[in-house]
Amino acid sequence: MSTQLPSGMEHHPDILALREHAERVTSTTAGQGTEALAICAGLFLAISPWVVGFSGFTGLTISNLVLGIAYAVLMAGYGSAFGRTHARAWACVAIGAWTVIAPWAVNGGAHVRRTILTNVITGGVMTCLALAAVGMVFAGMTARHSR
Repeated sequence: MSTQLPSGMEHHPDILALREHAERVTSTTAGQGTEALAICAGLFLAISPWVVGFSGFTGLTISNLVLGIAYAVLMAGYGSAFGRTHARAWACVAIGAWTVIAPWAVNGGAHVRRTILTNVITGGVMTCLALAAVGMVFAGMTARHSR
């Protein structure tokens, strides 16, 4: 009778420890709060053309709608399975950065104060929340290794 040891990196003790640590981090109040705020920010970006009143800019309206929904969906996966989805938070950093520059990149010369303010503030918040999501696990890992 022979016993088969699990093979592959997914069963390596260090990988299992990192996953366990990531799951602990996302079950904290800070992790859950970051996820909730990020989802709200993404949904606000999606509806902002109609709430703020710049839906006449078709390109920016579509950009905000699609990227707002994408951001909310990506960050929603953060809390439930961060150990396997933390790369999504990096994609959300890029979405937040694009949101900041979108009024100029998408609209070209047509600038309206409310489009700029809405996208710059919302994009900045989205970028900070995504960086916070990434940073929580890295901060916990450095604290653990310094012991």
